[in-house]
Amino acid sequence: MAQVNLTINGRPFAATCDDGQEARIRRLGEYVDAKVAEFVRSVGQVGEARLLLLAALVIADELAEATEALRQERSGVPDAAASPAVDAAANGIQSLAQRVEAIAARLETS
Repeated sequence: MAQVNLTINGRPFAATCDDGQEARIRRLGEYVDAKVAEFVRSVGQVGEARLLLLAALVIADELAEATEALRQERSGVPDAAASPAVDAAANGIQSLAQRVEAIAARLETS
């Protein structure tokens, strides 16, 4: 297991991940930090937990929209042609969601 140091809203966090996933976790951390920064600009420093919750909800909403877009795309294309590509994309999105949830859980315990 590898350890990655992240900075979210100016606060350092340590997260563990599988070897080779460090760059991906850093990018995800930067994405979360950018979402938190958006809320800081609009509502100010309203507490770390609240800012992280708001960022998580926005990211979950983005994921839900992407999943729905895939479903709509899948319904508009014959199943035989779309199934492997859409299934792979849906599996990728689900895997990403699980990773985000795992990272959030690790950050809560750090």
